[in-house]
Amino acid sequence: MSTQILTYNHPITLESGVTLPKVDIAYSTFGKMNADKSNVVWICHAFSANSNPTEWWPGMVGEGLFFDPEKYFIVCANMLGSCYGTTGPLSVNPETGKKYYKDFPIVTVRDMVQTLTILRKHLGIEKIFFACGFSMGGQQLLEFVIQEPDIFENILLGATNIKHSPWGIAFNESQRMAIEADGTFGQDSDDAGINGMKAARSIGLISYRNYKAYNKTQEDNDNTKLEHFKSSSYQRYQGDKLAKRFNAYSYYILSKAMDNHNITRGRGDAKDVLSAVKCNTLVLGITSDYLYPLEEQQLLASLIPHSLFVEINSDYGHDGFLIEDEQISKILGTFLKV
Repeated sequence: MSTQILTYNHPITLESGVTLPKVDIAYSTFGKMNADKSNVVWICHAFSANSNPTEWWPGMVGEGLFFDPEKYFIVCANMLGSCYGTTGPLSVNPETGKKYYKDFPIVTVRDMVQTLTILRKHLGIEKIFFACGFSMGGQQLLEFVIQEPDIFENILLGATNIKHSPWGIAFNESQRMAIEADGTFGQDSDDAGINGMKAARSIGLISYRNYKAYNKTQEDNDNTKLEHFKSSSYQRYQGDKLAKRFNAYSYYILSKAMDNHNITRGRGDAKDVLSAVKCNTLVLGITSDYLYPLEEQQLLASLIPHSLFVEINSDYGHDGFLIEDEQISKILGTFLKV
């Protein structure tokens, strides 16, 4: 496997009305498509991940695992606005010859799905046996299915929602405020806003986990401490870790795309929009997820025909979808009858 770049040398118009002169779409594939093209698995990644699920979902994708490339042709595309190869703030604007940086336009989840459709057609995929997405990946997949309902046979929508909640938007706005407080944010530099993004990541982590998860993994046994607690070090470590691989402009843009996710915008009510979903649908929620609580997935399942709602028991909050591989594999095995 290696990340590939599809350059689409045609303009695409975003939901905002802004036109991108061309787009690059970074994607990864694993395995081979069989003769009747019936073994396609499409994975939509979450907020700060990339197109290689073996890196961020190592317990689920790979040889001998549930998504085995010996069995499936697996596709994952980097989302529009990211910094892992698909057109985003660090890309060069063909009209100016300079990187977009702060001038990169607002994008939406629907805009991201435009690029997924371009890639699907490029790869000659006419049917997708199974597709899955958690969190912002689930938002993308939900839009993908709404826009192309005849393509999908089975899907998993995990820890996601019909539209982003005021609670989720508040977390994202707090993270953007941290980035904006970095005096370098707005400069034409790849490193602009990097320290602000570290603080933003710390805020984000609190929403991804929960009280019980931190007590379970970050408890200090040294009762003499007055500062430098284990949890404090963890927050700083995670900020530094992200800063080595991500970009503040992409972080900012993608958080806004998450906020403006709303399948009903310009379409009518959610029941009518979701009634068009034709495929078998598994909706997964995580019992301790405070960012995308169970009620959001229960609502999804209640409005999608041919759907099944299942809970994952986890102490790890929203991040449980990255950790509870055994539970997810068992649930998927039953759902897909494989």
